[in-house]
Amino acid sequence: MKFLDLAKVYIRSGSGGNGAISFRREKYIEYGGPDGGDGGKGGDVWAEAVDGLNTLIDFRYQQHFFAKNGQGGMGRQRTGRGGDDIVLRVPVGTEILEEDEETVIADLTEVGQRVLLASGGNGGFGNLHFKSATNQAPRNANPGLPGVERTLWLRLKLIAEAGLLGLPNAGKSTFLAATSNARPKIADYPFTTLHPNLGVVGIDGVEFVVADIPGLIEGAHEGKGIGDRFLGHVERCSVLLHVIDATAMDPVEDYHTILGELAAYDGPLASKPRITVMNKIDALDDELRREIRKTLKEASGGPVLMMSGVSREGVDPVLRALRNEIDSDRLRRSPAAEPDTWSP
Repeated sequence: MKFLDLAKVYIRSGSGGNGAISFRREKYIEYGGPDGGDGGKGGDVWAEAVDGLNTLIDFRYQQHFFAKNGQGGMGRQRTGRGGDDIVLRVPVGTEILEEDEETVIADLTEVGQRVLLASGGNGGFGNLHFKSATNQAPRNANPGLPGVERTLWLRLKLIAEAGLLGLPNAGKSTFLAATSNARPKIADYPFTTLHPNLGVVGIDGVEFVVADIPGLIEGAHEGKGIGDRFLGHVERCSVLLHVIDATAMDPVEDYHTILGELAAYDGPLASKPRITVMNKIDALDDELRREIRKTLKEASGGPVLMMSGVSREGVDPVLRALRNEIDSDRLRRSPAAEPDTWSP
């Protein structure tokens, strides 16, 4: 299945049915009077987050979604049938935006969440509705209200608890493949990862979801390489794992390159908890490991972990560090962590 995280859709709710103008014309009934029924309501357009989807590829082949119109009213006081609703089934984590691609209408982050995108038009009143003591034979009825037509954008941000960041060929996909059942493409050339991958990682009996996105290069915020269009998939993460290739020419420069791209990206990523880890240490001797780790500590101002995704050396401590940050974030977001400001 192809991965698609942005789609444009055109929706229209159903129009309401027209009210009917009708009079009773039955034998042996001297004064029939008006009996025109009301029109039916037009169908609504909804969006619902469903389980089992992780791409918007379905919306590449169908972009137009039109709900049914309401049926017109009829004689004998019969109300028209309401139009059927239409539901856009989207993956969990989908944002719905206005046509300007900036105004967020809804953010569907849980299975079963629904949002009304366009309400159907109400049906018009039949002439029976206008009957009164002073107007006993009304010959007017209301037309149904038109439906709502909108152009919307669907933007998918994957639901993951940890996100992987780094330059191309830093070893992010190797780490994901070594710690989960995910099978991302792995090769010895840049940009082997062309779309985000998800993997379920377990440590000490606890599982969490890790997202691997294509590598960033200097100038990604200006569109260089694949650009920063996939950074939105790690915006929801509790913690970011910054993977640095310890065998690179200048690991410290690589570290600052990623930080610069995060700062240039307009989002909350720069302030998220971040764990720095040296990868590919299986290719280094102990002395070189200590030297590179020392320089990275000085550059980052914090601890630097070491691991090898190929040999799995140091992988478990990295997973435990991720789990601790995820647990801390869950505690911060829990209702119990919010101070009780009520006082009698």
